[in-house]
Amino acid sequence: MYGLRITTPRLELRLPDLELLAELSEVAADGVHDAGYMPFTVPWTDGGREERGRAVFQHVLGTVAGWRPGEWTLSLAVRCDGVAVGRQDLSASGFAVTREAETGSWLGAVHQGRGIGTEMRAAVLHLAFAGLGARSVTSAAMTDNPRSLGVSRRLGYRDDGLTVASVRGQARTLQRLRLDRAAWEAHRTVPVDVEGLEAAREFFGG
Repeated sequence: MYGLRITTPRLELRLPDLELLAELSEVAADGVHDAGYMPFTVPWTDGGREERGRAVFQHVLGTVAGWRPGEWTLSLAVRCDGVAVGRQDLSASGFAVTREAETGSWLGAVHQGRGIGTEMRAAVLHLAFAGLGARSVTSAAMTDNPRSLGVSRRLGYRDDGLTVASVRGQARTLQRLRLDRAAWEAHRTVPVDVEGLEAAREFFGG
């Protein structure tokens, strides 16, 4: 799994070793969003700088330790010009049967507004559809998070209903989104290369 690499014109995505994971944790510690707004259903960014960094470090190690071919989360560090900028996840349960995966991500606050979020999502969508043979990929974002929703819609996702989550003791509404293979192909604009997938393919459950 550590040999898997996904590259775009600006970015490299890979499962981080301890050195890169420490760098990624520093990015989270420096801040991901304004303190007054919580874009995540699990408020892992609450707390101080040290807690945010630790949360990322432990989460990524946990995804590796808990990996099973029938249920997995590929938690990729994203580097732009050789510097860690954020994380892009691709996860699935029963992928061999459903051929459906889900995306999630965050980007350090200082790196936002440069189109990196769209490019890193395009990279992992290429892995899902072209590399792993997915039929669809889903995502979700708060209805009051236009940046995240904008990334999804630029890449061809369509609205797929609403759901409500309890976040910080309050009800928050999320927009579910779905991207099928035809829409992905119609909206592809970012060149993507994938290396090392064949050696890791068995870990994805077919």
